[in-house]
Amino acid sequence: MQHEILYRDAFPIIRCLLSQGEQIKAESDAMIAMSPTVDIEGKREGSFLGGLVRSLVTSESFFFQYLTAARGDGEVLLGHPMPGAIESIDLDGSHGFIIQKGGFLAAAPSVELDTKTQNFAKGLFSGAGFFLLHAHGRGPLFIASYGAMHPIDLASGEEIVIDNGHLVAWQDNMNYDVQKSSSGWVSSLKSGEGVVCRFKGPGRILIQTRNPNAFGSWLSTIIPSSN
Repeated sequence: MQHEILYRDAFPIIRCLLSQGEQIKAESDAMIAMSPTVDIEGKREGSFLGGLVRSLVTSESFFFQYLTAARGDGEVLLGHPMPGAIESIDLDGSHGFIIQKGGFLAAAPSVELDTKTQNFAKGLFSGAGFFLLHAHGRGPLFIASYGAMHPIDLASGEEIVIDNGHLVAWQDNMNYDVQKSSSGWVSSLKSGEGVVCRFKGPGRILIQTRNPNAFGSWLSTIIPSSN
């Protein structure tokens, strides 16, 4: 699939050039424009139960858009609602990626999407929830963020601590622990961080430069209450 990401500096979109018969799947309402040779269809990914779990607990849609160049070559433009970046990952089958809520945008049909369950502590304190989206297989995968996206590559045994509100995606063969940001709970709360995620390499992590939860808190201070 030929593709490019346009306007990387602000409000990017994906431009996909599809040969006849070629297809891409995307989040619901991701299509901005398409050639008249392209058909769009809403379909469920995987089983009914899997789609229901994904929709209810990962903030992803129950149905995906499937865009197919059915009557000749065609072009598709895709975007996402957040003011942030779009990055492509070329999955080669050696590993997949775990994606935070709302981070998936589009992928080749050969990329499988299912849910991954976290243990109680990670689900409760990491900010990611108990269920996460798991993308694996082969082909291009497109991930969206709030703010710019920054990759962090860890060597074997190397560690890094990340604020959970800035996590976007990480390799599915990586481990992480949830811990206090400081030595004690009082100090952690005073710092404004609370709990953080400690990752250990090898592997790649994608983080976003803005925190949507912090932005929501800021908005609440300037928007008048309805009461």
